[in-house]
Amino acid sequence: MKRLLFLICLFGLASCGESEPRKAVKVKSGSFMDASVARSKELLAQEELLFKEIIAKDSLHKYISTNTGLYYFYEKQNLSSQYLPQTDDEVILSYNVMSLNNDTIYRASDIGFVQHAIDKSQLFPGLRNAVKQLKEGEKATFLIPSSMAYGFKGDGDKIGVNIPIKTSVNLYQIIKKKDSIN
Repeated sequence: MKRLLFLICLFGLASCGESEPRKAVKVKSGSFMDASVARSKELLAQEELLFKEIIAKDSLHKYISTNTGLYYFYEKQNLSSQYLPQTDDEVILSYNVMSLNNDTIYRASDIGFVQHAIDKSQLFPGLRNAVKQLKEGEKATFLIPSSMAYGFKGDGDKIGVNIPIKTSVNLYQIIKKKDSIN
């Protein structure tokens, strides 16, 4: 009996050795991210070419490019004001969303008026940047790359994955924050 107890204790102690850590099932590398970045750059370059074709065919409008990758033309311009919306200002606007073929996806009348705090609201990135280009009373049409529109997810309804859009934005009012009233 003592021998049996001794053998059990001996086997118990022998099995208490250090455990070896498991090896990772997947080895993460930068190759996925590198491929994703390359696809995004290629998509953006294709959209840029598409925008340039649209601009070349449109002899009625003078397009302006922004440093954020948007192109736009004025439908209505306010030459009497110099004030552009600043961070924390609020604006009242309306906008529609169209395909690059001018098919209406969302009408301004269906969206309604939007009150937007500059750099604070949940509008899609292209629209947030578009609003900053307009003065009170102005209306402009913007070409927005997919990365600044609804991106790789789409809007979950009418706008698919990686679709560039056109939007016509009407800025009705700028409600200046107290610090920017100077």
